[in-house]
Amino acid sequence: MLENLNKYDIILASGSPRRRELLSGLGLPFRVSTLSDIDESYPADMPADDVAEFLSHKKAEAYLKNLGDDQLIITADTVVVCGKEVIGKPADAEDARRMLKRLSGNVHHVVTGVTVTTKQKTVSFSTITEVSFAILSDDEISYYISHYQPFDKAGAYGIQEWIGFVGVEGITGSYFNVMGLPIQRLYQVLKNF
Repeated sequence: MLENLNKYDIILASGSPRRRELLSGLGLPFRVSTLSDIDESYPADMPADDVAEFLSHKKAEAYLKNLGDDQLIITADTVVVCGKEVIGKPADAEDARRMLKRLSGNVHHVVTGVTVTTKQKTVSFSTITEVSFAILSDDEISYYISHYQPFDKAGAYGIQEWIGFVGVEGITGSYFNVMGLPIQRLYQVLKNF
């Protein structure tokens, strides 16, 4: 499958082990390359649902100047949106606790923006998944933070971990999107690239 991509050196521009795992599921040969110090700021007045796609595109632009003619790069960014608040990755345990208390007993949505780029073409998209959380006790939140250290995850949680098992009451949309890469949608984009 995806023979149309055989001419490309495919690069996943992400240090996320979850994104690596999900992209591996497509059976594509790819390698991982990351740049440090990419500016992940966005306009304060930007609608929350647009932030992830904006950041994925911004990341792609950072790689573009060094991209070879035969290279294809995949960048992504995931944010959690609760109300109109964009919730990124927690700075520390207290920040993670604040985020999880905000999500507890509420419905939020996860937005992942993805950009696929070559020197000739760029395609960006975002996928939204709604997630309903049960009410979490302070002890449950503390247990999760101390045992799983969710500091590299938007919203301070991984749906595939303990908190997903005990806290997620339901989802509408792509489960893999909540993990950090809407792999079915990415497959469709790559198939038509």
